[in-house]
Amino acid sequence: MAEIVIDHVTKRFGDLAAVDNIDMTFSDGEVACLLGPSGCGKTTLMRILAGLEQPTSGRVLFGGKDVTDLPPRKRNVGMVFQYPVMYPTLSVAENLALPMKYDRALDQSERQRRVDEVLDVLDMRPMARAFIEDLDIGSRQKVAIGRAVARQSEIVLFDEPTTNMGVAAKLQLIHAFKRVTRRLRQTIVYVTHDQTEAMTLADKIALMKAGKILQYDAPHVLYSEPSTAFGGWFMGNPGMNFIPATLQPDGIHAAILAGPIAAPAHLPKGEITIGIRPERVTMSGQAVTGSVPGTLVDQAVGIAGRYLTTVRVGGATVKVNTVGAPPADLGGTVNLMVPHARVMLYVDGVRVAG
Repeated sequence: MAEIVIDHVTKRFGDLAAVDNIDMTFSDGEVACLLGPSGCGKTTLMRILAGLEQPTSGRVLFGGKDVTDLPPRKRNVGMVFQYPVMYPTLSVAENLALPMKYDRALDQSERQRRVDEVLDVLDMRPMARAFIEDLDIGSRQKVAIGRAVARQSEIVLFDEPTTNMGVAAKLQLIHAFKRVTRRLRQTIVYVTHDQTEAMTLADKIALMKAGKILQYDAPHVLYSEPSTAFGGWFMGNPGMNFIPATLQPDGIHAAILAGPIAAPAHLPKGEITIGIRPERVTMSGQAVTGSVPGTLVDQAVGIAGRYLTTVRVGGATVKVNTVGAPPADLGGTVNLMVPHARVMLYVDGVRVAG
């Protein structure tokens, strides 16, 4: 068992709660991504898991064992940092083998078997004899990944390992990471601020803001059913539209809705908004049943056959991502249709079930 339990963990630096009473579990064999903007607390939480920071309060358990007070060397975790720490005088194979050198439970043949396995999984066998200083940054991080997993620690932690990489090197590393995780099934926690990376790599994503985890779900759930307005805004490029709405006797009204949507029986008091993804809004040059007219107020930007533009409807501004160019020029009239089934309701930034 390599289940990670974070039991009401808080980490304070003076008056700042970098990690604020987090209580959650990463399941055995799961790839979990800590995702959020800079300063949200994800790296601090990672350092607490690694034993590099002590929590102000709360506990950390690995496989049911309380490791809160254990130093890093006694936690049996592998870790890959933003910048790979390598030994330039050693070859790739020697760097991979180094963490196992003083493990008395492993004989030479088992060490070699693990090195060979990692070389194969990462497609690095031709580089086995190369020295680290001869590798590019992407290949060096592949070696860092291989070195962390070759120990076969139950838990491996990754702290933004693709930082400062070019696009090609980043893609290469992501592909290598996926091969390793599919093969070895260790419990992995991966810190990133890049939502594309998180959506590609993770079994589940923990979305963080201001020291708290707002939502922990599978990537498609986090995207399609964000539990907070922040999650809807942060996930997606562009993020979700949020349109002011009002509660009236016949239901909830908003500028982009042709008719009201039903209000939940117990609607909390507070500021009401509706959320809709830009790609869920359809656009037409003709008025049709269920559509509302608007004015095209931003030049459409086309990428791979899809066009992103902005439409003004009443006092609301709506981002629309459509297949094909808009049916009007800048300043012209278009008609938008919003499927009620795709609308999400938020009160004070928190999703309300319909």
